[in-house]
Amino acid sequence: MIYDLTVIGAGPAGCATAIRAARLGAPVLLLERGRFPRQKVCGEFVSAESLELLRTLLAPRHQRLIAGAPPIGRARIFLDGAELQAEVSPPAVGVTRFELDQALWEAAGEGGVALRDHCAVHAVNRSGAIFQVSAGREIFESRAVINAAGRWSSLSSPEHRTRAAGERWIGLKAHFYEPNPPRSVDLYFFEGGYCGAQPVAQADGGGVINACAMVRSKVATGLDDVLQLHPALRARSASWEPLMVPVSTSPLVFHDPEPVRDEMIQVGDAATFVDPFVGDGISLAIRSGVLAAECAGAFVRGQCSLQDALDTYATAYEMRLSRVMRASSRLRKMLMWPVALRKPALWFLQRSPRVAKQLVRMTR
Repeated sequence: MIYDLTVIGAGPAGCATAIRAARLGAPVLLLERGRFPRQKVCGEFVSAESLELLRTLLAPRHQRLIAGAPPIGRARIFLDGAELQAEVSPPAVGVTRFELDQALWEAAGEGGVALRDHCAVHAVNRSGAIFQVSAGREIFESRAVINAAGRWSSLSSPEHRTRAAGERWIGLKAHFYEPNPPRSVDLYFFEGGYCGAQPVAQADGGGVINACAMVRSKVATGLDDVLQLHPALRARSASWEPLMVPVSTSPLVFHDPEPVRDEMIQVGDAATFVDPFVGDGISLAIRSGVLAAECAGAFVRGQCSLQDALDTYATAYEMRLSRVMRASSRLRKMLMWPVALRKPALWFLQRSPRVAKQLVRMTR
């Protein structure tokens, strides 16, 4: 069978692409190298801007994921002994990737998408008008391909692999039980990285906290060590009870957005790795996936050429999403300025809540 569209990778970006494309009438194949359910290193923060879009993608029986998710109405940054607060309005929610990825995968299958898990893609080639996607000993044929394989895969460009040889950043995550957790996303910055903490589920007498960190490998390689790197985080985490074995990922490589490569549309982290501390990775993944489905859908319906679809996606990506990437990168770099420079900036933001709120909006 020749599919209209093959999507490589079934995270939020890939599933959003597949679900939307199938609803537009395209025969879609979704390939995933792992199996569900699974844990992923992720802040597990879904901003209000994408909640309604996420609702449209989920099957009715999974709407409870959003309805029962703890609301997050405040952001707090702990740095240099100071605490900077900003309102998150309208509130975001915390949703575990363990549940969200499984729900989106099932929604794709129920929506008519052909699903193949435990199917790692190692090459994509084009022969005439048909793409050939090689996975193990199988070859799948498709009129168009969407790369949603994440920030690091067999499809990553040589340029990105070269960047990975530089300073190494590691992502770490685990869930903990905390009595009476604050309804906020809290970011603890220290020399060489940061750790975020926020509620992602309710629990008897308390809540489930997701602690997710990005740290230089020379500073720490385990989450237990990370929790000791900031005084306020060390004191807070002393009462936490672990609920899972920590998971990690590396390398974390930052680069300019690459929405199209080798005649494939790229979505989510495959297009670019957004600065995690802004907490909008899931939202941007979903939005890029829906945008990709609509652009590719015009091609498979015969309304434009493949090159026109690629150009349309690249232009729309730049207008709608790239500005968020740039704003988040600038903000993270500011928070990692030398102490002599960032202290006056933090002092100003503490006394200018409107400016702090605007900075949050710029990353959405």
